[in-house]
Amino acid sequence: MEIVKVENPISLKEKLLKFVFRVYQGTNGAYPALEWVEKKPSPDDFEGFKKVYEPFLEFRLRDEFDELYLLREGEEIVGTVALVYNLEGKEAWWVPDEIKGKKKGLIEFFMVHPAYKGRGYGSKLLEFAVKRLKELGKEAYVITFPHLEAYSYYLGNGFRKVMDYKEFVVLKKEGEEELRS
Repeated sequence: MEIVKVENPISLKEKLLKFVFRVYQGTNGAYPALEWVEKKPSPDDFEGFKKVYEPFLEFRLRDEFDELYLLREGEEIVGTVALVYNLEGKEAWWVPDEIKGKKKGLIEFFMVHPAYKGRGYGSKLLEFAVKRLKELGKEAYVITFPHLEAYSYYLGNGFRKVMDYKEFVVLKKEGEEELRS
């Protein structure tokens, strides 16, 4: 298992779309939340999922993520994590202004393939992301939904809630400094 940086994220769009759909199936449609979709596709409807998620994925790969990493076993994607740390000027309505400072970084697109859950791969990716943000001089934040399994996962891995924002919660890695630009 190795964590590799993706140099051209948009080139992996189709592979990532299939990977994210497997996560969607494995969470019975809970993640990704597809909060902007009025009628969410069923977890067995790839074409319906693709129709609503592909444009968002393309936006994220092209315009939002500053760095994207994959945890791979051979050619298979086992997990993903993205870092977003140049937020100024980016179209990210779900990010509160308090998080858009120069010393802040978001951990995004954090997923592990359902077939690999419970093996410590999520912890490996999360530790990697926090360490990478520290190397960049950034404080590690996560924005998630309070009803997702991910929320309690982050709390159990050293993050704490710092604020509610719209329908989301903002979490910060313990030991990091408080919200400051």
